[in-house]
Amino acid sequence: MSDREPPRRRVPGPAKPPRPRGAVRRQPGPGARPVCRSGGARPPVSRPLRLGSPRPRLRLVSLALTLVLLAFVVRLLQVQAVDASSYTARAEQNRYVVHTLAAERGEITDRNGVALAVSEDAYDITADPTMFTRAQLKIPDGPERAAALLAPILGQDQATLVRKLRPANKNSRYTRLATRQTPQVWKQIKDLKTALTSKSETDHTTVNVLAGVFADPSSQRVYPNGDLAAGILGWVNADGQGGGGIEQKLNKQLSGKDGKVRYAQAGGRQVPTAGSTETPAVPGSDVELTIDRDIQWAAQNAISEQVRKSKADRGYVVVQDTRTGQILAMANSPGFDPNDLSKADGDAMGNAAVQDAYEPGSTAKVMSMAAVLERNVATPLTHVVVPNRLHRGDRLFQDDIDHATWYLTLNGVLAKSSNIGTILATGELARTQPEANKVLYSYLRKFGIGSPSGLGFPGETAGILAPPQKWSTSQQYTIPFGQGFSINAMQAASVYSTIANGGVRVQPTLVRGTKGADGRFTPAPKPEQTRVVSEKTAKSLAQMLESVVDDGQGTGIKARIPGYRVAGKTGTANRVDPATGRYRGYTSSFAGFAPADKPRITVYCAIQNATSGSYFGGQICAPIYKQVMEFALKTLQIPPTGAKAANLPVDYKP
Repeated sequence: MSDREPPRRRVPGPAKPPRPRGAVRRQPGPGARPVCRSGGARPPVSRPLRLGSPRPRLRLVSLALTLVLLAFVVRLLQVQAVDASSYTARAEQNRYVVHTLAAERGEITDRNGVALAVSEDAYDITADPTMFTRAQLKIPDGPERAAALLAPILGQDQATLVRKLRPANKNSRYTRLATRQTPQVWKQIKDLKTALTSKSETDHTTVNVLAGVFADPSSQRVYPNGDLAAGILGWVNADGQGGGGIEQKLNKQLSGKDGKVRYAQAGGRQVPTAGSTETPAVPGSDVELTIDRDIQWAAQNAISEQVRKSKADRGYVVVQDTRTGQILAMANSPGFDPNDLSKADGDAMGNAAVQDAYEPGSTAKVMSMAAVLERNVATPLTHVVVPNRLHRGDRLFQDDIDHATWYLTLNGVLAKSSNIGTILATGELARTQPEANKVLYSYLRKFGIGSPSGLGFPGETAGILAPPQKWSTSQQYTIPFGQGFSINAMQAASVYSTIANGGVRVQPTLVRGTKGADGRFTPAPKPEQTRVVSEKTAKSLAQMLESVVDDGQGTGIKARIPGYRVAGKTGTANRVDPATGRYRGYTSSFAGFAPADKPRITVYCAIQNATSGSYFGGQICAPIYKQVMEFALKTLQIPPTGAKAANLPVDYKP
């Protein structure tokens, strides 16, 4: 028996009334029972599943991609064409920059290694003006704001800084705001830049107006001894180049070779991850001078004090080693302090000892006597009758004092500094005066007159010595006693060193050598040597010059040094005023060497236009010679020779 329930029998119900004609057939609604049609129910028809067409979707994606690409194209056109200039300017803020690495300038020392000029770390403060424009900072007054911050730090006028930050050349990318500033100054600026940068990152109203300020490493020249030897050393100008003296003469060796560093920067700061390239700087060579700082100090003090007492225009002292030609001191007064050129007198900033040309006066008589002795015209004992007046050419000559007829030896003519006696002696150099002029001229040239001394010093004068055929009537007779031609102090000192060195002139030198970056010392080339007169003539001249100092009738007794034999000569010449070209005032001088019989040191002193007290060289320059010579002899530990002086006679009885 089956468990299935037997089908229920359908009992037919009452018949439906017929639907009226025209009635709407109602569709069964949800949940309605299917309508049974006659003939029985049809089985459901199974239809296959059909997918939608992909074309609409592809069209939609293509349209979207087209729109994206179109946006990129539009943006690219905007960047490369429409807004190209603005983007280029922004890119320039993220660029590679090149900075110079300044080479350290070499030191200048004295002969003992004592520093006379050194370099200390410093910075040149620079700026890129294009980084202060309205387009970059988005403010109209970038230069003014930056200048207001920098002016008190740099100690400069604010308006001046604004002009540098807003130059007339709109394309200028570099300007120097200040040179050789101390590390402390750059640290102040750098700290201020950092503070502005930090604040601008949190406060968008803050603008870093110092982003375009940079610093190039540099150095500052310092002279530890102030004005000592300033005329020799010179100074360094705002561009870091030698502006005078040894600083200028040896600028190339002292300067070295600058290096370069190249790195990427953005917004005024280096990008550390972008890499950099650097060419190191090569430091300059150190220069060792021949001068002795202590002797230089003694000479400078002595001449400065006498110039002050005499109320003179200026004065100079030269100290030279007679054997080597090396300059031990070269002092000028007035001088200047190269550490502060703003207070320096422009007329005092050179080296007057080699730049001033003046008539030497009686110190030049030693060259006339050298010609007379060398030509065997006379000896130191030759008799010379010196009248009160001497008529030559168109002039009447006299000595510096009025006197009766003198009966002098040639030695006495030099000791008493007789102009008349010198004219008479040189007149014997040849049978005629024109021929005598030629002979004297040749000896003046041999002693270096009319030629540069050999130092090669910036601005050095060669002096003035006309050829003999151009000597005027009066010059034929004034040149023998030191008027009518001009020299500088270095040339005058070299004349006496030549006599002290046995008649051989050694070219003066100021530099002993240089020391490169590798520490190797390179000595200066040996100076040229030229024989001027014989050793015999030089020895006779030295003995004659002793009479000037040791004999009671000599004009240089104030130059005596106890225990030492001293040779020297006074000079008092009419002076040409550089302003008017006319004679006004006097040039006072003294030149000599010691020990006279074994010379080691030459000292020359000259004072221009003394207006207070005496103006005679024997009175105001001989004491300076003594003071400086004594100091130099002690400093170099040169003892007296102990030999007796020759004591040549000054006069004779007729």
